[in-house]
Amino acid sequence: MAKNIALGILAHVDAGKTTLTESMLLKSGAIRKAGRVDHRDSFLDTDVRERERGITIYDKNAMFTWKGCPFTVIDTPGHTDFAGEMERALSVLDAAVLVVSAPSGVQSHTRTLWRLLDIYQVPVFIFVNKMDMPGTDRQAALAQLKSVLSPFCEETGTEGFYERAAETDEQALESYLEGGTVSEETVKSAVNARKLFPCVFGSALNHEGTENLLDTILAYGASRTTDGPFSARIYKISRDGRGERLAFLKVTSGELKVRMPLGKTRDGETGDEEKVSGIRFYSGDKFTPAQSAPAGSVCAVTGLKSVIAGDTLGQAVLSVKPVLEPVFTYRVMLPEGCDRHTALGYFRILEEEDPLLRVKWNERHQEIYLQVMGEVALEILARTVLDRFGLKVAFDSGSILYKETVASPANGAGHYEPLRHYAEVHLRIDPAPRGSGLSAKSEVSTDELALSWQRLILTHVLEKQHIGVLTGSPLTDVTVTLTAGRAHLKHTEGGDFRQATYRAIRQALMKAENVLLEPWYDMRLTLPNEYTGRALNDLTRMGAVFDAPVSENDISYISAKAPVRKAEGYQKELSVYTKGRGSMNLSVYGYEKCPDQDEIVSRLGYDPERDTDNPADSVFCSHGAGVLVKWNEADSRMHIKDEAERPASQEDSYSVNRAATLADDDELKAIFERTYGKIERKMFDRPPMLRKEQTDESARVITLPKRPEYLLVDGYNVIFAWPELKQAAGGDLDRGRRLLSDILDSYAAQCDAHIILVFDAYKVRHNPGSTEKYGGIEIVYTKEAQTADSYIEKLAYELSRLNRVRVATSDGLEQLIILGSGALRMSAQELRHEISLTEGRMREIMEKLALKRMGVNVGDALTRALGGGETP
Repeated sequence: MAKNIALGILAHVDAGKTTLTESMLLKSGAIRKAGRVDHRDSFLDTDVRERERGITIYDKNAMFTWKGCPFTVIDTPGHTDFAGEMERALSVLDAAVLVVSAPSGVQSHTRTLWRLLDIYQVPVFIFVNKMDMPGTDRQAALAQLKSVLSPFCEETGTEGFYERAAETDEQALESYLEGGTVSEETVKSAVNARKLFPCVFGSALNHEGTENLLDTILAYGASRTTDGPFSARIYKISRDGRGERLAFLKVTSGELKVRMPLGKTRDGETGDEEKVSGIRFYSGDKFTPAQSAPAGSVCAVTGLKSVIAGDTLGQAVLSVKPVLEPVFTYRVMLPEGCDRHTALGYFRILEEEDPLLRVKWNERHQEIYLQVMGEVALEILARTVLDRFGLKVAFDSGSILYKETVASPANGAGHYEPLRHYAEVHLRIDPAPRGSGLSAKSEVSTDELALSWQRLILTHVLEKQHIGVLTGSPLTDVTVTLTAGRAHLKHTEGGDFRQATYRAIRQALMKAENVLLEPWYDMRLTLPNEYTGRALNDLTRMGAVFDAPVSENDISYISAKAPVRKAEGYQKELSVYTKGRGSMNLSVYGYEKCPDQDEIVSRLGYDPERDTDNPADSVFCSHGAGVLVKWNEADSRMHIKDEAERPASQEDSYSVNRAATLADDDELKAIFERTYGKIERKMFDRPPMLRKEQTDESARVITLPKRPEYLLVDGYNVIFAWPELKQAAGGDLDRGRRLLSDILDSYAAQCDAHIILVFDAYKVRHNPGSTEKYGGIEIVYTKEAQTADSYIEKLAYELSRLNRVRVATSDGLEQLIILGSGALRMSAQELRHEISLTEGRMREIMEKLALKRMGVNVGDALTRALGGGETP
């Protein structure tokens, strides 16, 4: 039997999506009688709120078999207020059926669905419904699908369908031109690669075209499961009638069994293991218990208490982050005497289940705020709270959810130095493409700031929702780049960098040219021709962007995009002035620049300098106490100066860093011994950087015992610390590894040390670690969950018992531990300088050997070259 196909049914509201699902279940024999939405007896719309309103609110599963192939169909909501239910199901679909109403054509929400299907890369079958309605035209409907959605929308079984399939593959095209045929495998490959979109026409209400659609999906659809160990993706959290928590998931590989221990992954981080206590296969509101679920199964499991929608289990890859987000915020008005924290707990439960519900708690005012998609979602939410928790709530009039970004780059710095704490962070905020969100990166050398501190700073950049300084709205569409940072050897803690990072971001925003963003609707107006002029004037008044009207049979269609705050409520106005003959379809388009920024900012009255939860000021130490310095005065007191005040060249920087490193050795040794006790091995003297033939009197000449010498190199630390190596790699880590390996291999031929180059591979799943010989050096790739730092520390400890060991790294914490192990430390820049000196000496020796082979006395040759005088 073929693997199970997870099939989603998607559509604009009232396109006939649930009716088609009922028809599929009837034709497959899963049900005996097809229900109807308007009769309130459909198989999947079982919730009382769904039947009252005649719309789908929650996605529901149904199982059926068609010609030996098992299907799990997921019926999703069509109303835009519940689009989050639809979006979260996309991550587990093998294919989708997009239902388009022939009389209405491609509507605004249909375009949103098409965009989401493209983002999630789901193969699509299109069912053009209601072809039994008067005035429908098959060719006109197909032409609109091609022009609005994709030119590769083709009716199945036609010559054009196979021509399009042949165009997706060069060999298939040659075969088609020669013999006029295309293999079914070629068509299937094109469909699953989203290069071809089969279209079927029919009437779901009359069960016309349903069998053709099922045959088409059976022929060209495929289960997107893989072989290998168990993995699954969770897409929904719900509760059954007894209040038991259910996690709905799709098994993407392997097999799920009851009592199997599972480890979850969220945003790349692995969590604690939990065990599944039960497996349920739902069809409608009934389920069948099972002991296992094979690959391709869509099921619900009990026993997982901490997972949320979007988590992955086992070895599943991360899914696409949700695109849709709420655009309205409302304050909850609780009944008198209600405990606010108890009510907050109720809303937190609902937040787990509703992907587009955001619950915000205002600690200062002890108030609950809800972020939702629209008024219909709010009404359903109020009814749900009453039915499930017996709590009657109301809401205020609500407001738009704005966002903020920047128009141009801005630099910011944050300093945090109360007594016995220290951190300083410098960063730059750059504008990013619309809809890209917040991202972070570093351009700081590990010689300036240890990699561990840099990672911590970037974590603090991404760990919270930063807010802007215009209205206090969330910051988005920016890239934060770490440009400099400083830690103290003794006094810096992780929380210090959190404070410095937050303050640096805030100070940058205070300096920046800030931009207010607001949500916009994608609109489609349908109205009689005589009202077109009025509609266009209204759209102009809204500040909308719209296409020229398209007129057909005395009806005009206008596609537009407009700010939510100005378009909200226009549906009622349109219905009034068209005497009920006009309609408007809406879907959230995204965020765009607010044209009335000054007016909105003034009306909301947010003062960033009075926001004590998000300070832009820095804290400096003065006379043993922390002193608050205003953000606009802090730059002059920062410890890290501007680029113009730094050393002019890498060599100057090297000299300064080396002198500081040499001077710090005694202090580091003293700190280590105070903490861990006296170290008997006298290994703290550094190896001479200059050879005997050099006459630099300032160099410390040390006589070391003749023992095997090892040089351990932290690979990635060095790659990112050498500017020329980092630039040559150009962001390609594989190229960077090869370049560094070649440099060290060449160096190994000129020195007596055994060189071991270590690379991090700790994030590679199930990596056992490996060691390979590369010319005259050894290259080590650490195993899973083992960093290069920990490997080097352990190896340095073992080797230093009988050997002289040097470790090249600029990680300050690692250097401290290396000192305690008895090894010798050197920074990445010191290694660079030593290699450079060695290469210079080798060039001199080779030149002398070349002259000697030519029979020329080197001393005489140099004398003649210098024009006489003493031979140097």
